[in-house]
Amino acid sequence: MFNSLFDQVDSIIVRDPAARNRLEVITCYPGLHAVWMHRASHGLWTLGFKWIARLLSMVSRWITGIEIHPGAKIGRRVFLDHGLGIVIGETTEIGDDCTIYQGVTLGGTSLYKGVKRHPTLGKGVVISAGAKVLGGFTVGDGARVGSNAVVLKEIPAGATAVGIPARILHPDLPQASTPDSKAKEYFSAYGVTPNVDDPVSMALKGLIDATLEQESKIAALEKALAKLGNVPASNTNESSDTKRDLGALKEWLKE
Repeated sequence: MFNSLFDQVDSIIVRDPAARNRLEVITCYPGLHAVWMHRASHGLWTLGFKWIARLLSMVSRWITGIEIHPGAKIGRRVFLDHGLGIVIGETTEIGDDCTIYQGVTLGGTSLYKGVKRHPTLGKGVVISAGAKVLGGFTVGDGARVGSNAVVLKEIPAGATAVGIPARILHPDLPQASTPDSKAKEYFSAYGVTPNVDDPVSMALKGLIDATLEQESKIAALEKALAKLGNVPASNTNESSDTKRDLGALKEWLKE
């Protein structure tokens, strides 16, 4: 029992640079308290004491500001960082080593009872502050959801989802799903992924490159035709202005 307790506390110390020691984590982290109280309420729920389980979950909500339905399944070493305003629905399943920040909703879009309405998180998933993951789909191992994103469909393992509705990005860094030194090296708070570009901006950059290439080819053809027919080439100022404008747009997309 104590090994499991210290295992969870140590995993929080690895992932949170503000955590200084075990005593501070055990006494001052409401996310940890909410998970502990959920273990008790979930046990009562599975034994059939559903009203008592719901009552205990409401007491936990009042104390910690975190609402977890007693029917939800939570894995080992799950860290609710800050935690205030987190809502976790009844059929949610959270894998080991997940990190969930404040204001997150793991909710459902279906009104039918007895069906899987809430998401399933794989191992090592990071759900950033204010994000909403809505539906009975799966978020793959090591995936990350950016702040305030609204996720309405499945996320592949190792991918990052950002925006409203969320778009899928594929990071170029390996994903670690355990809180060891390697996980600390690649852990990305709030779902921020380095060296990853938005697919929409990448598509726009591709279109700009193609347009600039076509502009160059057209200018070369005009010069060749002018030499053959002794016809003065068209005004190159417009072409240069277009190139300058497209170049400025491309630089803006890089920012």
